[in-house]
Amino acid sequence: MSRAGAAPAGSAAATPAIRSLRRRETQLRELMDEPDCDPVTLQRTYARFALVNAVVSGQRTVYRRWLRPRLSPHRLTRLLDVGTGGADFPRRVLRWAQRDGLRLEAVAIDPDPRSIAFARSLPPMPCLRLLQCTSAELAEQGERFELVVSNHVLHHLRPEELQRLLADSELLVAAGGVAVHGDIERSRRAYAAFAAMTWPFQGSLLRDTFIRADGLVSIRRSRTRGELAAALPPGWRALRAFPCRVEAVWQPR
Repeated sequence: MSRAGAAPAGSAAATPAIRSLRRRETQLRELMDEPDCDPVTLQRTYARFALVNAVVSGQRTVYRRWLRPRLSPHRLTRLLDVGTGGADFPRRVLRWAQRDGLRLEAVAIDPDPRSIAFARSLPPMPCLRLLQCTSAELAEQGERFELVVSNHVLHHLRPEELQRLLADSELLVAAGGVAVHGDIERSRRAYAAFAAMTWPFQGSLLRDTFIRADGLVSIRRSRTRGELAAALPPGWRALRAFPCRVEAVWQPR
């Protein structure tokens, strides 16, 4: 996501960005990825992620389609959330699993000390561990999880980093499990919808956060389903999901 205050869909300032969506704009950077970004604004951004992601990142669909069918009221299932940010997704999934009477524990990892510090500042949650590390480090330690997921991470990665995450995922997924890495699908519709949806909240909910403009940059950096499919190694599938999303999915044979 990027700097707050971008123009709404349909305005003159938004038009060049929409026209550029034919190609990924990997040279763009999100402000919150900058090591010297304003720490107060970054904290506010993390704090608002739970609300925004509940609308745009299809978390409920991921839980229903990929996670809940693999959970049991008797057997403990392990979930790994890669690039967790403020850890809103594992917290939400743990609450849903508890409500459904299913046993789940989650490990949420991020190499960025700022995100882990924020996640650790929230009230502790049973069955949730927060680690500052990479997927490669866990794979090297021989960790295994029935569920390996990420949300809005893929568009941040350079080609070699994407391949490393996918390779790590194959090592980390236990037999019978699944890896699901969800991201935005770049399109005019996604850009226009996010611009229009966030415009009314610039002075309130999204004020002094990076969410609106970083979100628009995220869309411009993201892949289409065809581009994602071309980047995946054998055995992986590129699927479309709602709303305006793609998923890289792998299941061990």
